[in-house]
Amino acid sequence: MPMRNRTGALLAVAVTGLALGATLASPADAAAPKTSPKFLSASELPPHPSSSWTAGKVTDGVPDGLLSCLQDTMPGYDSRYRAFHTDLDTGALQLTIVVGDTAKAKALATRLNKDIRTCPTRLEQADPEIEATHRNYGALPVEEGARVHGLHIEGSWGASDIHLLSVGRDGKTVTVVQWGQLGDFADAPVKAFRKTTTTAVNKLY
Repeated sequence: MPMRNRTGALLAVAVTGLALGATLASPADAAAPKTSPKFLSASELPPHPSSSWTAGKVTDGVPDGLLSCLQDTMPGYDSRYRAFHTDLDTGALQLTIVVGDTAKAKALATRLNKDIRTCPTRLEQADPEIEATHRNYGALPVEEGARVHGLHIEGSWGASDIHLLSVGRDGKTVTVVQWGQLGDFADAPVKAFRKTTTTAVNKLY
């Protein structure tokens, strides 16, 4: 996910060196549904006040821009992603993971939500120059459920990034939506992001 200026510095810290333990399933456990999950379009992201969104191609694997607190949960899963960017300092991505059954998908969603909640502690432990704060923006009643989180990451050198993240599930498929830009919680479009998350989960199938 392209980030510019100070955001790149913080993401470089956030994307390195945080081991979260073993994954929940092996590659043999993954099974693709008959229909591939559908992804958000650029127009379905929270509107940017001065720049339109551009959507990248849907790509196999896990994006480099995914927050480090979630990176190590992913290997071994059948996953695809789409990255989005504006002409300024705002970026987003959607990742979908397909597993073998609904029980594994539920466990994966639970794990991802936990990883996001505990992210500030692990970021601060990894780098004493970082201060991070989590906010829980609540659950959404869509398909098998979704939850929205906020994460503010601030560096001692003055950089300040705000991220919104959500985890949602439809049957055997889990989707993660991540949005980020320079700023703090006051700059987060929470209402619009909740709408984006609902759309993302509804669009999967």
